[in-house]
This record gives sequence, C-alpha cells and structure tokens, in this order.
Amino acid sequence: MKNPILIAIAFLVHCVIFSQESAHRRTTKLMGSRFDITVVAQNEVTANDYIDLAIEEISRIEKLISSWNPSSQTSEINKNAGISPVKVDQELIDLIERCITVSKITDGAFDISYASIDKVWRYDGTMTEMPTKEAIENSVAKIGYQNIVLDRKAQTVFLKLEGMKIGFGAIGKGYAADKVRTFLKAEGVKSGIINASGDLTTWGKQPDGSDWMVGITNPLNKDNIFSWFPVYNAAVATSGNYEKYVTFNGVKYSHIIDPRTGYPSTGILSVTIFAPSAELCDALATSVFITGVETGLNIVNQIKGVECIIIDDESNIHTSKNIEFNKTQ
Repeated sequence: MKNPILIAIAFLVHCVIFSQESAHRRTTKLMGSRFDITVVAQNEVTANDYIDLAIEEISRIEKLISSWNPSSQTSEINKNAGISPVKVDQELIDLIERCITVSKITDGAFDISYASIDKVWRYDGTMTEMPTKEAIENSVAKIGYQNIVLDRKAQTVFLKLEGMKIGFGAIGKGYAADKVRTFLKAEGVKSGIINASGDLTTWGKQPDGSDWMVGITNPLNKDNIFSWFPVYNAAVATSGNYEKYVTFNGVKYSHIIDPRTGYPSTGILSVTIFAPSAELCDALATSVFITGVETGLNIVNQIKGVECIIIDDESNIHTSKNIEFNKTQ
C-alpha cells in the first residue's frame, strides 16, 4: 500500500557533529517490507547494538500480528471466526480497539476486516473487463468492523462471521515503527528515524541539531521532490496510486479498494499524512485515499495534530488547514 519511493530522507552524514555523535543507518527486510533504521549514537558499535534491539522488537511484533504466520494470535482469531472467541495479549486488544476507532472516524473506509475480501480486481495486466456488480458485492460480504467483538475483561477477540478475517497490512508497519521508537527512546537513544517502507517516524534531531527532513515526491515525476518538511518527534506516511491501476472506459481504478463497496478508489494520485504516530499516519493515508478529497480533508481537519497533502488526478494540490509548504522546482 505504501511506496517507499514516495518518501525521501535528508540524511546528512557529512554534517558538523557535536559530542562526537553521528547517525548510523541499517537497511533490512522485516514484515515482508524494507525497514531503514537510523539511530544517533557515539559510535558504530553502540549504534549496531541499538539497531539489533530494534530488529528484535519488530520481529516480536510480526509474530504477534502477522496473518501469514499460522501460529500468530491474529491467525488464531481468524481460524476461529464464527466459532469462538480467542484469548490474546492485551497489546493486540489495544491495537484492534484503536483500529475500530479509526474505522468509526472514517465511516469504514479503514477496516482491518478487509482481509476477508475475495479479490476480484487484478493489477498484473490480465484484466480485460470490469468485474460484475454481483462479484464486486460478494467480494466484500464478510467485511465489517462492526462484527469484531472485543471483550476487554476476558481479553478475547471474536469475529462474528465464519470466513471473516482481520489483517494489519494497512497499519502494521506504522505500528511497528512507533513501537520501536518508544522502545529505543526508553533504551536511551536520543534521536533516530524508523522508515518502514514509507511509514516513517522520527524522534530527536540530527547530530548537528537540525530537524530531520522529509521530502514529498511528485507522483508524476518520481525524480522530483516538490517540497521538504521538517519532522520533529512526529511521523509521516504516503499512499500512492500511479503505478498499480487498471483503466476501463477512460477511468483509472487504483489498487486501493474501498472495503465498504468493493470498488477501487478514483480521483487521487497520492495522500501524505503527518501525525504524532506512524500508526495513525498509515491508517489515515489509506482512508483519505478512499474517501476522496473533500471528505478526507474534513476528517483530517477534525483530528488534532494531524495534517495532510492530497494530489488529485488532475495534479491539483489540496492541503489541510494548518499545513504550510514551499513548492520546489
């Protein structure tokens, strides 16, 4: 869903370093995605120790929330859909509860039960005609966050419909990035960046005292950044729709599908969300893509500390109320 090419990091490795601290970065593959982990530390050995701890934390989260891992608690919930509640860790209860809150805020545009979808849209070049209305409606028949039942006292999760599934593909990497940020801060790391394939969260500042900088790429020209933003103790995520889509009757249908209708979103090329957490950025970037410009901006403008930039399919730029940027050439 997220494209790491859409996010560029101003990684100033030749800056004037105070207190002999410098930024150290490692790239690895976790949760099926690219993770760039950057920490500011006194030396490379210390930095690598911290990055090793970060990788352990991400691996722990993956074992908890991955629906691809048959032994995960998420898989156990899915196996017992329509059968019985499943006792899970409090951490997973809390995450699902926040997901349901976002679902309510976005009127179901974000929905972790999207994993139940029967995929009728293909973006590999093999589609020659639109799926039928019946096929599209049937594809989302078992989607609905209202059918996720949480019992906080018993610490259980129950999916009401047999065959229903939940998945954290639209929020999991952001969640992992946030958890690692919190974990490393508690370990004493003063500054860093976790970039989970475009779901990016930062804390502290660069070794020279300046803010970390994030560049938003023009979706029509991936070699051009149209604006740079300082990001301090905050997160950013971008959803894009210019590489994976199909066209029927002159209309582009993106790979981002509305879980409420089964139809792909139209009218938007990219959505960038700025928020205190990568988890929230991750969820809202997809949601705004689905709801469209007007509704998306209305949602964002009502959430404190959240801002967004939307580029529509006519290359018009729309921004939330409190965001300011200088367009670069």
